[in-house]
Amino acid sequence: MEIVLARHAEPEWARDGLSIDNPGLTERGRRQAQLLAERLAHETFDHVFVSPMERTRQTAEPILATYGIEEPPIEPWLEELRMPDWTGTPSEEVEELFRQAAARPVAEHWDGMAGGEPFRDFHERVTKGLGTLLGELGVTPHDEEPFLWEVDDPESRALFVAHAGTNATIIGHLLGVEPTPWEWERFVMFHASFSVLRPIRIGHGYSFSLYRLGDTEHVPDDMRTR
Repeated sequence: MEIVLARHAEPEWARDGLSIDNPGLTERGRRQAQLLAERLAHETFDHVFVSPMERTRQTAEPILATYGIEEPPIEPWLEELRMPDWTGTPSEEVEELFRQAAARPVAEHWDGMAGGEPFRDFHERVTKGLGTLLGELGVTPHDEEPFLWEVDDPESRALFVAHAGTNATIIGHLLGVEPTPWEWERFVMFHASFSVLRPIRIGHGYSFSLYRLGDTEHVPDDMRTR
């Protein structure tokens, strides 16, 4: 099974200097989403899955319209690392909280942001959700070889519309890479980009190969955001 991981387009994190929880897309983000849909218009997918967050649902809208899908198939476990609800908090204060968090000792990064979801819990949520879903689609860990997979139908394709952290965690897990609490900094994906993992036959199983990471060829340079 080939797995395509799309990241949502640019969200409106703040309005009039105040933070927004679970925001939709900016006008630029909506254009980015349309460009992503046009890039994927000639692709075919056997399965499509979408994060429940507003920014991913809005990013998925033009993509799903292209495929004639009216209701997005929501997978709750695809939600991004959960932050505290900063609705109405000045965006400068939120930015300062992130700067302070980034300066913590590495071991403390596993705790996530104060009042938010610990990264340990996030990683477990995503990998367990992924394992359950892939198992239903005929993709399971190899019985004897670590980091190899059993893949019933290597020609099938699945599209996930999710987030930088979620997608990076999926990539690291399928590649067998030791997790870190900053996956999105290790596998960088700009808004409205997509990444591709392909199963490659190795011995009696399959290894996932990172065929493409953060492709933004469809987005003009002056519209690329992170």
